Amino acid sequence: MLTFNVQDTEMPALDERKTGRWIRAVAADYGFTVGNINYIFCSDERELEVNRQFLGHDYYTDVITFDYSTAATLNGDIFISLDTVRSNAEMVGTSFDEELRRIIIHGVLHLTGQGDKTPETKAEMTEKENRALAQFSL
Repeated sequence: MLTFNVQDTEMPALDERKTGRWIRAVAADYGFTVGNINYIFCSDERELEVNRQFLGHDYYTDVITFDYSTAATLNGDIFISLDTVRSNAEMVGTSFDEELRRIIIHGVLHLTGQGDKTPETKAEMTEKENRALAQFSL
C-alpha cells in the first residue's frame, strides 16, 4: 500500500493513482513488489528535525528514506522536503512537479538498494532516475 501524507505543509498536487502505478512499475523493473511505502511531505525544518533525530546529521536534505523492506517487497517511510524540492527545481531549471517525481522515485530506488554516496553510485542513481522519469507518462 502506498500512502501520501503531509506534516507541517500542504499536500502537493499529485495524481496518486498514476504515481502509484508508476512506482509499482519501477519497483517491478528491479524485481520488487511494493508493500507499504509511506511518503511524508514536509518542510525543510521538519526534514532537518528528522535528519538530526534519527540519523545524527545536522543538515538539510531533500529526501530521507527509512528502509523496512523484506526480501523482494519494498517497505519504508520516505520523508520529502517540499521546500528543498522547490529550490532544487529552480536551481536546475526544471518544474516543481518533475523534481518532485525525481525525488519520489529516488526514495524508491534507495529501497531497491541503490546508493548515492560516491560519484559512481550517484551517477548510477541519476541514470536510474532518468529512466524512471521517462516511464512516468506510461
